[in-house]
Amino acid sequence: MRPADLKVAPPSGNPLGTNPTFKLFAAILIPILRALTKREWRGLENLPKSGPVIVCCNHISYIDVLVFAHCLYSNGRAPRFLGKESIFKVPVVGKVLAASGQVPVARETSGASHAIDSALALIEAGHCLGVYPEGTLTRDENLWPMVAKTGIARLAIMSRVPVVPFAQWGDNDLMPRYSTKLVFWRRTKIKIQAGKPLNFAKWYGKEDDQAALVEATAYVMAEITKMLEELRGELAPAEIFDPHKSDLPRTGNFMKNKKRKSS
Repeated sequence: MRPADLKVAPPSGNPLGTNPTFKLFAAILIPILRALTKREWRGLENLPKSGPVIVCCNHISYIDVLVFAHCLYSNGRAPRFLGKESIFKVPVVGKVLAASGQVPVARETSGASHAIDSALALIEAGHCLGVYPEGTLTRDENLWPMVAKTGIARLAIMSRVPVVPFAQWGDNDLMPRYSTKLVFWRRTKIKIQAGKPLNFAKWYGKEDDQAALVEATAYVMAEITKMLEELRGELAPAEIFDPHKSDLPRTGNFMKNKKRKSS
């Protein structure tokens, strides 16, 4: 059960969920993103204008969250994301994230379960919760979605709120995977597509059934992959990259580690 004292204020403002810190940095960052990108956003009528909602998306670049948040913010919702704890320890950046309402997650540790508690508290308060089900940038060499963690399924089953799938593409051209350098010399085309809310009714009451969680998670990622196929204009490979069956580390920049070993 979630601690009784874990309370979250309901969302307010316009866009819904904004606060002074969020609004300040949106005012700074959105003009920059507009200058750097050409945007093709589809299906945003599927994003509820109010009430609790979980939005989930594929993960291909460090810039994903800003690009996705820009889309959501411009369509009426100031999202709350679950982010890796280490980012919240970065001077200034961490304080900004915390002040804007974002939630730290201690990945791959026993403390990761607290993320579910925080996420549920945000949902119950009526926020728009952003989740990257894969938990890290995809390890697939062609940037297709990989087998995801089951947290998204657990949240969907326990909360029973709308879950809207998104796919995004082009972020990798604005900031390549595992790079922190933006491409400034051209305006990058960013495509984002929202699908219809997913139906988890067949799994209700099965939040402690691992097989059900795996099945529900695969359902989420299949819908995201279908939309990504539309955005990319090509079919995903039949075999989905599974990090559980790979020698690559579950988190962190594995490409940097490869360079170190080869040098």
